[in-house]
Amino acid sequence: MDQRKRIAIYGGTFDPVHVGHLEIGRRISELFAIDQFLFVPARQAPHKQDREVSAGFHRYAMLALATQDDPQLVVSTFELDAPDRRYTVDTVEHFQRELNGSTELFFIMGADSWSEITTWREWERLLTMTNHIVVTRPGFELTKDHVGPHGERVFFTDVVMNDVSATNIRRLASEGRTDQLDDLLPCPVLEYIKKYGI
Repeated sequence: MDQRKRIAIYGGTFDPVHVGHLEIGRRISELFAIDQFLFVPARQAPHKQDREVSAGFHRYAMLALATQDDPQLVVSTFELDAPDRRYTVDTVEHFQRELNGSTELFFIMGADSWSEITTWREWERLLTMTNHIVVTRPGFELTKDHVGPHGERVFFTDVVMNDVSATNIRRLASEGRTDQLDDLLPCPVLEYIKKYGI
């Protein structure tokens, strides 16, 4: 029986981290027996270059506040600390090297990312490097057709169907309608957004 530690990597801008992100962390950890669930906020996601992203410091602080009461959920600053742009394939390679075979890695992505995977840098190599868990969202039809023979390490799950939109959260915050964010954000994150006017 495989006794290696299981670590999940969940990348994204997390601008801001919301209850949907946290539910993914907790439910995936439960379903796949994950020992440690790493949130890896991106400095700037390569496919989101056209959008203004909140400062890395704020996004990290909000993640730290959101995960502070759950020791299984951990925040990594690997991509935030990198002076150059990081691609997913680089991040996975880094964690593979750092963990040196003592760990079974799982890379988490949403249905929208999965549908665009063939546009990612070295996507075919990425699919061979680790396990992938694709979290489905309402309204997304998912298939493995576009990945050919690399699909055997890809798992689809609808364990979380909480379709919270960070775009909608940013719009409400920018319009000063923070009273409508109570159910969408962890309480300390909402307080942080109010305090710093994010």
